[in-house]
Amino acid sequence: MPRMTAHRTAALAAAAVTPLLVNLWAAGPALAHGAPTDPVSRVYGCSPDGAQNGSAACRAAVAANGTAFTAWDNLRIANVAGKDRRIVPDGKLCSGGLPAYKGLDLARADWPSTRVTAGGTLRMTYASTIPHTGTFKLYLTKQGYDPTQPLTWADLPDRPFAEVKDPKLTNGAYRFAAQLPTGRTGRQVLYTIWQNSSTPDTYYSCSDVVFPGAASAGGTQKSGETQKAAETGKETKAAPSATPTPAATPSPDTASPSGAATADVGAGARAAAATGESGPAADAAGAGAGSGPSAPLLAGGAATVLVLTGGAALVLRLRRR
Repeated sequence: MPRMTAHRTAALAAAAVTPLLVNLWAAGPALAHGAPTDPVSRVYGCSPDGAQNGSAACRAAVAANGTAFTAWDNLRIANVAGKDRRIVPDGKLCSGGLPAYKGLDLARADWPSTRVTAGGTLRMTYASTIPHTGTFKLYLTKQGYDPTQPLTWADLPDRPFAEVKDPKLTNGAYRFAAQLPTGRTGRQVLYTIWQNSSTPDTYYSCSDVVFPGAASAGGTQKSGETQKAAETGKETKAAPSATPTPAATPSPDTASPSGAATADVGAGARAAAATGESGPAADAAGAGAGSGPSAPLLAGGAATVLVLTGGAALVLRLRRR
């Protein structure tokens, strides 16, 4: 009788715990998230994970937002299907028109920025948590753009200067290169649209860049370098790609023809440094790690496996007695 009681108790405990953990798994956040970390996007730089979150612009953005940009990788809209200019309102391009990110639309000339060269090579690192197919569309504001005025669609050309389709996710980020248009000086905005083809989501981001010819009030870093660690001030350069893969399509509307962009699939130091210990991380198979936005789901899955395995083992041992 004692054995039967122990057996029934273990079985009932496993039956009670399993549905709870399964429900926690199902309620976990989705993993299909991302944002540029180099050139640093406003949403990432001003997030708790970003090295620029203490800047005046970031403090003002958080204040206007009413909350921190903790979900920096979730600035997305479903079912846009390429109708970006109809869905996202003028003056709200950086937030995608989402109230949860409205602080990113502040019109000011001191956003943390990245130094780039007109006509030079732009190397982008776009952090993501699992692989997804889709197309990255890169726009650059027209010469004469005024950063003290709200960003509108009229500030961008009709077509992107480069498009990159289905780059490979390596070490938690997509890496690709494209040739920047010529004829730009001073402060501009790199506007990135990532239209997924494996999900209905489209992601939006603003990265502030500065071309030679004007100083930046918000502080700049060179393109291709890691974010400066706030506590150390150290920075490292990305390792060059060992096997670049052609990926970009130049736009016919740019000031000069864009060069062929290539997918930078090198697993350099820039990947680890850009995401940081608290940022997202995943391999090409979609196995995420770290304490970023996807961590609760992963932790819940591990807990489920451990509890179910332990419960099954206990029941088997009791049956054998």
